[in-house]
Amino acid sequence: MILFVNDLTVIDFSYLCNQRGPVGESWIVDVVLHGNLNEESMVLDFGLVKKQIKRIIDDSIDHKLAIPTGLNGRYELSNDRVEVEYEFNGHHFAMNAPKSSACFVTGDSVDIQSTIAFLKSIILPALPSNVKDIEFTLRPEHSRSFYYHYSHGLKKHDGNCQRIVHGHRSLIEIELDGISMPRLQKERADKWQDIYLGSEEDQVSAESLKYVVAKPEDYCFAYESTQGYFELAIAKERCDILPCDSTVECIADYLAKEVKKEYPNKKVKVKAYEGVGKGAISLA
Repeated sequence: MILFVNDLTVIDFSYLCNQRGPVGESWIVDVVLHGNLNEESMVLDFGLVKKQIKRIIDDSIDHKLAIPTGLNGRYELSNDRVEVEYEFNGHHFAMNAPKSSACFVTGDSVDIQSTIAFLKSIILPALPSNVKDIEFTLRPEHSRSFYYHYSHGLKKHDGNCQRIVHGHRSLIEIELDGISMPRLQKERADKWQDIYLGSEEDQVSAESLKYVVAKPEDYCFAYESTQGYFELAIAKERCDILPCDSTVECIADYLAKEVKKEYPNKKVKVKAYEGVGKGAISLA
């Protein structure tokens, strides 16, 4: 018997790529279970599928930084912390954070195939014995507009968004006087492709870092939040500093004000997404 659940959840996370650096991603998760009927004449109760499998996904990879074991750099776990440092296309990246903010995916890269293997390895053993196999489909949201991949951290957030490098694949929609502006959308998407969005408030000097060794061409960030202490150094060329927090509300407001500067006599509407099917609208 085969049981399926489409749109089970969305994985919002970042991963380290040997070529692109930290990449924010959002994948919709579909799941298929193969197994025998249990005493309730079910493969698995839909409620358990939605709760148990989603919880494991949330705990293992969602809102984390996924590090491939074949990363061209160094990474290590010590006590309750994780540290990673590497170069990508001549750019530097280094992070030190609580261990819960990262996970390790077997392989030279984090992609759909390696992530499916990662999920299957931890989820199938946790399911009842009548479930014989599990399949995952990971897919991005259908693109109705231009989009960008971004990573960030929200120190004021009460949950997992406080992790300093997690991210999203996000659509961007911009209107002037009620008319969609694909050119402006593409310009912003191109500018912020694979970007790290840092908050000016969290920026620190290289000398103040406790764990990470920064390079002269890096921006540095550090903060304490409820999950612990976080540090990051990342090449300036791959970072944009915002004069505000990097919540989707603030991103939408920031973009609307930037567009308004260029078109002061137009009514500006920016619809910024945070992953799939959610976001914020700002008018200027």
